[in-house]
Amino acid sequence: MLGNIVVGLVALIHLYIVYLEMAAWDTPRGHKAFNLTPDFAKASKVLAANQGLYNGFLAAGLIWGLYLGAAGFQVKVFFLLCVAIAGLYGAATASRKILFIQTVPAVLGLALLWAGW
Repeated sequence: MLGNIVVGLVALIHLYIVYLEMAAWDTPRGHKAFNLTPDFAKASKVLAANQGLYNGFLAAGLIWGLYLGAAGFQVKVFFLLCVAIAGLYGAATASRKILFIQTVPAVLGLALLWAGW
Protein backbone atom coordinates (compact mmCIF):
# COMPACT_ATOMS: atom_id res chain seq x y z
CA MET A 1 0.00 0.00 0.00
CA LEU A 2 2.70 2.52 0.98
CA GLY A 3 4.66 1.63 -2.15
CA ASN A 4 1.62 2.39 -4.31
CA ILE A 5 1.20 5.75 -2.59
CA VAL A 6 4.78 6.66 -3.46
CA VAL A 7 4.26 5.42 -7.04
CA GLY A 8 1.23 7.71 -7.22
CA LEU A 9 3.25 10.63 -5.88
CA VAL A 10 6.01 10.02 -8.44
CA ALA A 11 3.34 9.96 -11.17
CA LEU A 12 1.92 13.27 -9.88
CA ILE A 13 5.39 14.82 -9.82
CA HIS A 14 5.82 13.83 -13.45
CA LEU A 15 2.41 15.19 -14.42
CA TYR A 16 3.45 18.50 -12.89
CA ILE A 17 6.73 18.35 -14.82
CA VAL A 18 4.68 17.74 -17.99
CA TYR A 19 2.70 20.90 -17.24
CA LEU A 20 5.86 22.92 -16.57
CA GLU A 21 7.64 21.71 -19.70
CA MET A 22 4.73 21.69 -22.13
CA ALA A 23 2.55 24.58 -20.97
CA ALA A 24 4.48 26.79 -18.57
CA TRP A 25 8.03 26.69 -19.94
CA ASP A 26 7.92 30.22 -21.33
CA THR A 27 6.14 31.76 -18.31
CA PRO A 28 7.44 33.19 -15.04
CA ARG A 29 6.58 29.89 -13.30
CA GLY A 30 8.59 27.89 -15.84
CA HIS A 31 11.47 30.36 -15.69
CA LYS A 32 11.59 30.03 -11.90
CA ALA A 33 11.23 26.23 -11.84
CA PHE A 34 14.05 25.66 -14.31
CA ASN A 35 16.13 28.80 -13.67
CA LEU A 36 15.60 30.06 -17.23
CA THR A 37 16.07 33.41 -18.83
CA PRO A 38 13.10 34.55 -20.94
CA ASP A 39 15.21 34.46 -24.11
CA PHE A 40 16.43 30.92 -23.50
CA ALA A 41 12.92 29.75 -22.58
CA LYS A 42 11.51 31.15 -25.80
CA ALA A 43 14.28 29.61 -27.91
CA SER A 44 13.99 26.17 -26.28
CA LYS A 45 10.21 25.94 -25.92
CA VAL A 46 9.77 23.23 -28.57
CA LEU A 47 12.56 21.10 -27.08
CA ALA A 48 11.03 21.44 -23.62
CA ALA A 49 7.63 20.35 -24.91
CA ASN A 50 9.23 17.23 -26.39
CA GLN A 51 10.91 16.53 -23.07
CA GLY A 52 7.57 17.06 -21.33
CA LEU A 53 5.96 14.46 -23.55
CA TYR A 54 8.52 11.88 -22.41
CA ASN A 55 7.79 12.75 -18.78
CA GLY A 56 4.13 12.22 -19.62
CA PHE A 57 4.91 8.71 -20.80
CA LEU A 58 6.65 8.00 -17.49
CA ALA A 59 3.60 9.23 -15.57
CA ALA A 60 1.27 7.21 -17.81
CA GLY A 61 3.29 4.04 -17.21
CA LEU A 62 3.18 4.52 -13.45
CA ILE A 63 -0.56 5.16 -13.55
CA TRP A 64 -1.02 2.08 -15.72
CA GLY A 65 0.90 0.00 -13.18
CA LEU A 66 -1.32 1.32 -10.38
CA TYR A 67 -4.42 0.58 -12.44
CA LEU A 68 -3.33 -3.05 -12.86
CA GLY A 69 -3.12 -3.51 -9.09
CA ALA A 70 -1.02 -6.47 -7.96
CA ALA A 71 -0.59 -7.55 -11.58
CA GLY A 72 1.12 -4.22 -12.27
CA PHE A 73 4.13 -4.86 -10.04
CA GLN A 74 6.55 -5.31 -12.95
CA VAL A 75 5.13 -2.30 -14.81
CA LYS A 76 5.61 -0.09 -11.74
CA VAL A 77 9.15 -1.40 -11.22
CA PHE A 78 10.05 -0.80 -14.87
CA PHE A 79 8.76 2.78 -14.92
CA LEU A 80 10.27 3.62 -11.53
CA LEU A 81 13.61 2.38 -12.83
CA CYS A 82 13.17 4.59 -15.90
CA VAL A 83 12.43 7.59 -13.66
CA ALA A 84 15.42 6.84 -11.42
CA ILE A 85 17.81 6.50 -14.37
CA ALA A 86 16.44 9.63 -16.06
CA GLY A 87 16.86 11.47 -12.76
CA LEU A 88 20.47 10.32 -12.43
CA TYR A 89 21.22 11.49 -15.94
CA GLY A 90 19.46 14.81 -15.36
CA ALA A 91 21.32 15.35 -12.10
CA ALA A 92 24.63 14.66 -13.82
CA THR A 93 23.97 16.84 -16.86
CA ALA A 94 21.44 19.53 -15.97
CA SER A 95 20.76 20.17 -12.28
CA ARG A 96 21.62 18.36 -9.09
CA LYS A 97 18.15 19.05 -7.68
CA ILE A 98 16.73 16.54 -10.19
CA LEU A 99 18.33 13.83 -8.08
CA PHE A 100 16.05 14.77 -5.18
CA ILE A 101 12.94 15.50 -7.25
CA GLN A 102 13.00 12.36 -9.41
CA THR A 103 15.57 9.78 -8.38
CA VAL A 104 15.09 9.72 -4.61
CA PRO A 105 11.28 9.30 -4.74
CA ALA A 106 11.60 6.63 -7.46
CA VAL A 107 14.18 4.66 -5.46
CA LEU A 108 12.01 4.97 -2.35
CA GLY A 109 9.06 3.63 -4.33
CA LEU A 110 11.16 0.72 -5.63
CA ALA A 111 12.32 -0.16 -2.12
CA LEU A 112 8.79 -0.07 -0.75
CA LEU A 113 7.41 -2.17 -3.60
CA TRP A 114 10.18 -4.76 -3.24
CA ALA A 115 9.61 -4.87 0.54
CA GLY A 116 5.94 -5.58 -0.09
CA TRP A 117 4.74 -2.39 1.56
